[in-house]
Amino acid sequence: MIKPVKLSEANADFFDHVYQVVRLIPKGRATSYGAIAAYLGAKSGSRMVGWAMNAAHNQEGVPAQRVVNRNGMLTGKMHFETPTKMEELLQSDGVEVINDRIVNWKEIFWDPMTELEID
Repeated sequence: MIKPVKLSEANADFFDHVYQVVRLIPKGRATSYGAIAAYLGAKSGSRMVGWAMNAAHNQEGVPAQRVVNRNGMLTGKMHFETPTKMEELLQSDGVEVINDRIVNWKEIFWDPMTELEID
């Protein structure tokens, strides 16, 4: 299992917590806004995770392409430099996308609640 960066009590910025989790998503995997929100203890905060992803483009090392909606749809693609950039990045990660949806979503899905250990 991957050990996450410990979320600091001194750092109460939700967006920073989201970015810490997103940086842990392995290449070839993807997760959902809701899964990240649930992991961070904000079960109904998927929209806020989406806002964080929209603002992630100026954050170093945040693979925003690996965060999609609960059905594997590339709903955030309009926030990338071009309409196809999110799909291109996912494909370079080894993730197949057809019609703006991740193929084999259940196998690709990375759930931080089960994939990450918390000390």
